[in-house]
Amino acid sequence: MPHPVMFEDDDPYLVRLRQVALAFPDAEEQIAHGRPGFRAGKYFAWYGGSTKGSADTRIQYDRALIVLPDDADRAGLAEDKRFFAPAYLAPSGWIGIDLAAGGTTASEDVDWQEVAELLDASYRQVAGARRVARLDGEGGPAGPSELSG
Repeated sequence: MPHPVMFEDDDPYLVRLRQVALAFPDAEEQIAHGRPGFRAGKYFAWYGGSTKGSADTRIQYDRALIVLPDDADRAGLAEDKRFFAPAYLAPSGWIGIDLAAGGTTASEDVDWQEVAELLDASYRQVAGARRVARLDGEGGPAGPSELSG
């Protein structure tokens, strides 16, 4: 039985996230487990998730980005209240950021440069040497000025 779709295609956070994530070499979006994932050979990001726990204790993050951060950054990110340990993926080192944290109601309130940096770190860990070399040769994904529009 397929998973139910757990996102709206026109969600402004997802629309903006697609612009950034799909700018990486060979990046593509694929729906799995009812959520959009971004991959370049392997998944480097997911949109939406939850914490692990019973139905009473689990926290759902419909507007979250789940990435695989650099080991050196993981502890610092975990101290930030916007970040959470995503169900099933946290034991493998993945971390989630609630893009709508603190009552953010508009995608314009998100620090999209930070999102691009998180995606970049995650992409570099799974994309392979050739894709990373292409990324470095192309100057990376959209810069801050391209993300602010």
